[in-house]
Amino acid sequence: MIRPRTPAVRSAAVAGHAPPCYIPPTCATDLGRVRMGITGMARRRQLYEGKAKVLFEGPEPGTLVQYFKDDASAGNGAKKGIITGKGVLNNRISEYLMMRLTEIGVPTHFMRRLNMREQLIREVEIIPLEIVVRNIAAGSLSTRLGIPEGTRLPRSIIEYYYKNDALNDPMVAEEHITAFGWASTQDMDDIVSLTLRVNDFLTGLFLGVGISLVDFKLEFGRLWEEDDMRVVLADEISPDNCRLWDTKTNEKMDKDRFRRDMGRVEEAYQEVARRLGILPEAGNNDMKGPEAMQ
Repeated sequence: MIRPRTPAVRSAAVAGHAPPCYIPPTCATDLGRVRMGITGMARRRQLYEGKAKVLFEGPEPGTLVQYFKDDASAGNGAKKGIITGKGVLNNRISEYLMMRLTEIGVPTHFMRRLNMREQLIREVEIIPLEIVVRNIAAGSLSTRLGIPEGTRLPRSIIEYYYKNDALNDPMVAEEHITAFGWASTQDMDDIVSLTLRVNDFLTGLFLGVGISLVDFKLEFGRLWEEDDMRVVLADEISPDNCRLWDTKTNEKMDKDRFRRDMGRVEEAYQEVARRLGILPEAGNNDMKGPEAMQ
């Protein structure tokens, strides 16, 4: 839904941290340059670096270049590592899923893939919430409520978490969200509506390739177009932020393999891409990360 610009909504930016795709003025002072080891493209100004992605200024106003790293983390950064080739695979998987969602009318920040590790996205003001959809009990839901992992829930459950690393991303209610101005009531209506559509579509899409969509995390942002604003899907959709299990064996095909030291993490990501029909045509050079330049 496109809505006119309102000061109350525009002022709901987050203080104290820099969420992906939202570029506060302080980040613009970072003049670090990088050379991408993939394509030899012209150097760009880095604006922000998160746990799994780096944002660079885009070629046109209102655009950013999103670079996917191989870095992996769990437990809010308590555990860190490298999953070789993860950035390449997540870039392709997220591109594919965002494009499929666009086809059914879900607005996203995605514009196009630039190369094996980068995609062009619209610059949005990230709403400081993680929207978690749960279809099958796993992870923290099983731990908190004592529900055996693998239990199919009576219906899909939506949870909200406040994006703040210093607070370990606490779970919050919609009352907190609207009371503290992180999102308006209309924002939340749009978010819930889009989230349910995404869940319905992705559940069927993954089921068609023998994968159960156990749960997943979404992020949304405000896209400003002159005096109008609309809420769009942002960030990424990949095995980094989805729990994906084989429908026959319940074998885990996502970042839980890294979290739980199960091994064969790269192979699990590759299998998801293979089943979706999007294994990258890359050579070994496409697995390299960025090289920092002074």
